[in-house]
Formats: sequence, structure tokens, C-alpha cells
Amino acid sequence: MPALDDGHVGQRIAATRKAKRLRQADLAREAFVSLAMVKAIERGVRKPSDATLEAIAAALGVDPTRLLTTFTGTERRVHAALPDVSASIAAYDVPLGLPNRTLDELRRAVDEGVHWRLAAQYGLIAQHAPVLLSDALAAFHAAADRRVAARVLVGAARSADAVAYKYGARDLSARLIELMRWAAPYAEDPLLSASVAYVRTETFFTARAHAAGALALEAAVDAAPAPSSADAVAARGALHMRAAVIAGRDGNADAADTHLAEARRLAQLLREGTYLGTAFGPESVRVHEVSVAVSLGHDHINRAFTLARKWAPSSDLPAERRSGFWIELSRAQLWGNRFNDAFESLKVARLIAPQHTREHPWARETAATLLRLKRADEESLHHFADWLGAV
Repeated sequence: MPALDDGHVGQRIAATRKAKRLRQADLAREAFVSLAMVKAIERGVRKPSDATLEAIAAALGVDPTRLLTTFTGTERRVHAALPDVSASIAAYDVPLGLPNRTLDELRRAVDEGVHWRLAAQYGLIAQHAPVLLSDALAAFHAAADRRVAARVLVGAARSADAVAYKYGARDLSARLIELMRWAAPYAEDPLLSASVAYVRTETFFTARAHAAGALALEAAVDAAPAPSSADAVAARGALHMRAAVIAGRDGNADAADTHLAEARRLAQLLREGTYLGTAFGPESVRVHEVSVAVSLGHDHINRAFTLARKWAPSSDLPAERRSGFWIELSRAQLWGNRFNDAFESLKVARLIAPQHTREHPWARETAATLLRLKRADEESLHHFADWLGAV
């Protein structure tokens, strides 16, 4: 029978499975498909459907585009799920029914969503977000003590917001952020409020209201608890990182440097890690140094080059943040007429987090500009730009 294996997807699945020391039967069981299906796909005599490829990718712990570079099923799945996400929060302040899961079950689901968000697995989040949000809202309204339920609800909304924001549903993102701001006070935890203030910055980025965003973040820093615990240190440090970036976009280099210095000081007190759903530590601050340099514009790109010559983010950082580093460095390299380096940085970003790179507006803009200038390998660059949707 002739092979139907588009792009050698079966070979990639087999190689990834073997690298993870899984048998075909193990993969079939984890992906909830038949053993015969796995064998046929790996031989190249059967082409997986979008749903099957995503199930196999999830079982292998990789993005589907690692297995099939032309895969766009995630994008279709996300956009199909967004109306259901919107509907699930349409009447968030009105009790609509009883929850189908316990708070402990919901908390585990939210923790899994945090993992998916940091790994830029947006398709998985979109698949589960509508039901998770509905259950989290029902649990919140049914709870006698709403403190834990509010934390669960904020976590569910934050994962859904990551998808909405990345895929351009900015109105839905703003509604999810307002839901977080409404629920957070019920938790009676100022650290949760600080994390919501961190996320809220997206609305200021979207509106290009950078001065207002800077003021809101400075108020959030003032309201944040004293850095007497690891979570408190990280919460305050993350707010300073975010404030540095938005100050950079506002063209305020002095304020950006002040916030970066404070974030750097706080980061020295911790190991790199995820605190309250946000990555923070010395490496995260370095990533934000590049982001600030790019935000400040062409005159500051040498700061990004200096840092990149000495350092690159390690695998200790979440995939989304590592990918973001290479996307922003690519933008600086484009401005510095380092066209080949800019294309290489985009390719690294895609290798780390394909879904994040594909939906990042700066990645598309950089690829489109490189294609127009024709300063890299035109054929491979054209394929890359086409994958991004930049042409």
C-alpha cells in the first residue's frame, strides 16, 4: 500500500516514542487510540486525523507541530472553542447549577491547566476550558466558604485568558480578566490579587495605554504583601518585571531600569521556578531585560545583543517564556540588520513552543519583513512565513 505519511509524521511519532522509551502499546493506551492505529500511522500507511494527532502529541508530551510541521488543527480547535468559553462566563455572577466535580478535582484540573499554559499547549486548554469554567463557577456559587473556590475560579479563568489573548480574542480576554478581578477578593489573599494585577496588564498592552498600565502596576506593587515568603517575593518581583516592560513601551527608560533593578534584586533571593502560576527568578528577569530593550526601540537593541551573547534561557524556564525570548531577540536582530540571525531565532522559538510562535504578532511581523527583504534562504523563509500566516 502506498504511504500516506505527509511530512513523515509516522517516522516522527515513532522516533519521539522511542526517545521517551514507550512501546507502541503504551502510546496507544495513553492516547486512547487502538494499537492497530498506532502501528499503521508509524508505518506511514494511515494518516492521523487532527484529533488523533493531537491525542498522540499529548500522550508524547509534545506539540502536534513537532510531529507534523504543517499542522493547523490546534488553531481551528481553539477558534471553535472560543464561543463556548464566552458562553460559559456570560452570567458569571449568577448561580446556574450545581458543580459536577468537587473542589479537589477542580483544583487538580486547574493545576494541569497551569502546566499547559506555561508549556504553550493552547489546544489542550481550549478543549477543556468551557467545562472547567462552568464547573468552577458552579462550585464558587455553591461553596459555603468561597476562599478556595475563588482561587480555583481565578486559575481556570487565567488559563482560558491565555488562549483568548494569544489567539486575538481580546474582548473575551478582557472579560476573563474582569472575572478574575471580581473573584479574587473572595479568596482573601493579597498574593492572588497581585497575580491578577500581573495578568491585567494585557488589557493595557492591547489598548496601548502604557502610561495608565504603568500607574496600575505601581499601585499593585504598593499593595502587594511584604516579601516575607518565596511566593511574596515572586509576586512582587513579577510585578516589577511587568512594570519594566510597560514602562519601556511607554518610552520611559529610567522607570524601566528602576523596575528591572528591583526585579533583579528580588530574583536573587529565589531559585527560578513557578510561583502562583507565574515564572519568576534570575532567568525570567534576564528574559525581561531583552523584552525591555526591544520595547524601548531601536536605540536600545545593543542591550539585547549584549545579553544574548553571554546567555540563553535554559530548559528550567517554561516553554512559553523561552519562546518569547527568541521572538523578541529576533525583532532586535531584524532592527540591527542581522537578518540571518533573526530567522534562526524565529526557528528556535518555533522549536520550543510552536503554538506560541505561530500566534505571536511580532513573529509574524518579523518573518514578513525578512521575506520582503529577501536576506535569508528565500524558500525556507517563505515556508516559515506561510506557516506563521505572515503571507
